[in-house]
Formats: sequence, C-alpha cells, structure tokens
Amino acid sequence: MIQTVEVSDLNTLFQMVSEQQYREDLKRYRNLFIYRGQPDASFHMVTSLQRYCKDKKKELEPSILANFTKYAALIEPTVEKSVWHRLILGQHHGLPTRLLDWSYSPLIALHFALHEENLEEMDRHDCVVWRTDIHELHKMLPEKYRRVEERSGTTVFSVEMLEEVCESLAQYDEDMKDRSMVVIEPPSVDPRIANQYSFFSIIPSDMSDIEAFLDAGTSQTVRYLIKKELRWQLRDMLDHQNINERLIYPGLDGISKWLGRHYYVME
Repeated sequence: MIQTVEVSDLNTLFQMVSEQQYREDLKRYRNLFIYRGQPDASFHMVTSLQRYCKDKKKELEPSILANFTKYAALIEPTVEKSVWHRLILGQHHGLPTRLLDWSYSPLIALHFALHEENLEEMDRHDCVVWRTDIHELHKMLPEKYRRVEERSGTTVFSVEMLEEVCESLAQYDEDMKDRSMVVIEPPSVDPRIANQYSFFSIIPSDMSDIEAFLDAGTSQTVRYLIKKELRWQLRDMLDHQNINERLIYPGLDGISKWLGRHYYVME
C-alpha cells in the first residue's frame, strides 16, 4: 500500500532524508530505499516510452531501439553490446524508453521535485518525492532472477547480472508480466549518472499502471507530498547544500542552468 506523507515543514522533510536504520550485522546505518522526484504532484508515474507512445508502446519500442542503435553506434559502439546497454544509453540521452529514473539519494530526488522549467510555477502547485524499497521489489522477482542477485550478494542488478539471466525484452516481459520489475544500477557512462546516484527500474510492457503495482504489492512505498508554500524555501536550502544543476549536470549546461535560476527575479 502506498502511504502519503504531507511535507509542510522542515521537521517532516528531515524524516524523509534520514530514514536509515541501524544494522546490527554491520554496526552501521543503511537502507535500500530509492527515491524519485516529480515537479507536479498531479503527474502520474510513467516512463518516457508510455508518455510518448501511449498504447502503441509495444509496437514502437523495437523500432525506436533499432534506429537508435543504427545511428548511435558510430558515436558510442557500446550501444551494440546488449539491449540493456541500449536502454541505459538511450535513457541517459533523452530517448523514450521503458526505464524509470530513481536515485539512491533523497536530496537528488528532492532536486528534481523542485525543478521547474517555468519558475513562475514554483509556488502554484505541490510536488512529490516517491520512495520505494528495493528489498520488497526483489522478493517479487521470478526465482531465477532472485538466484542471480543472491549469488552476487546484492538486491540490485548490474548490466552483467541481467545479461546472465535475460537476453531480450521479449523474454523479460514474459518473465515479469505485470507482477514484478528489476531495479538496475547503470554503469557510470559519464559523471552525470554518478553524481545523480542513478538507478533505473525496468518496466515490463504489461505493467500499464506503475502506481497501482506499488500500491498492491508493497508496504514500504511512500509518496512525500511537498506543499507548494515550501518549495522556494527548500530550493534555496538545497542550493546551500550544493545540490543544484551544477552538480546534477556537470559542465557548462549545468552551470548555466544553475546561474539562471539562482539569479531569477521574483515578481
């Protein structure tokens, strides 16, 4: 079941960013939550493939990936290595894919929740940070996927682990149906992925409603609803913590985005 927690003050926000639990076996504080920020609380959780291709996503996905491979191979030869490399590289560069972005960092997710192309919209609507538990998602996986993870001592897939158990999207869809999904940690193909502490969930074609899946199958999923009155205060707080476009998008683009927002004049 999805829980909703309303964030209307900094005390509630602290709950979101300090959720680590003490592990007796490690004598350290850890969790396996992943987070996703969305700038408008009314937005549904959908992949870019769903958003672009809607009910034609199954038919159009093979053509999108085939053409991406054809045109991208000269620039980035690794795109031909496997379908999982194609998806990750494509997602990273804005291709419509079945991957859904997450971060291990709640502060990175908060940055994306507070991001607005039109800064006049900042205090006009609430935003949201989603949290879900990789352990719970792991338990739903088919047995052969769980075995690979358990043999590797992790509940997060790498590209190599996924290639070991599944070679194609058709096989993946047959294995997962609408009952489970893999969480994968992508290789750091550039500093942006590393800085964003990126993870992706791979959404099966038959899973048309991601939120309904999480609501029915998980107990640790939380929807942190951040009130619009708090957004500018939190945005300025993140800047003070160096969580901003300069970090999220290393390079001149990130610097320019950060400075443009930093010097934005409120009316």
